[in-house]
Amino acid sequence: MSDTIGSMPTEHIVELLIAERDKLNRAIELLQGEKRRGRPPKIAVTVVPANENGHGKKRIFTAAQRKKQAARMKAYWAAKKKTAK
Repeated sequence: MSDTIGSMPTEHIVELLIAERDKLNRAIELLQGEKRRGRPPKIAVTVVPANENGHGKKRIFTAAQRKKQAARMKAYWAAKKKTAK
């Protein structure tokens, strides 16, 4: 093989190597199937639409949830003040 490479121009050798690499990459992709590891490509990234205020979906509490949360926070701050003294 070294006989034929020595007489070929470098550009032609590089083109042949790139073509061979592309064939190997395609064969590897076909054998692996859809198994992808790591971060998905940027093309597949989906953008979550923002609200009018520029933020994502707003979390809405019911009246009962707000009341329970208020009671939890009052207990939290009471315990915090108690330990601070």
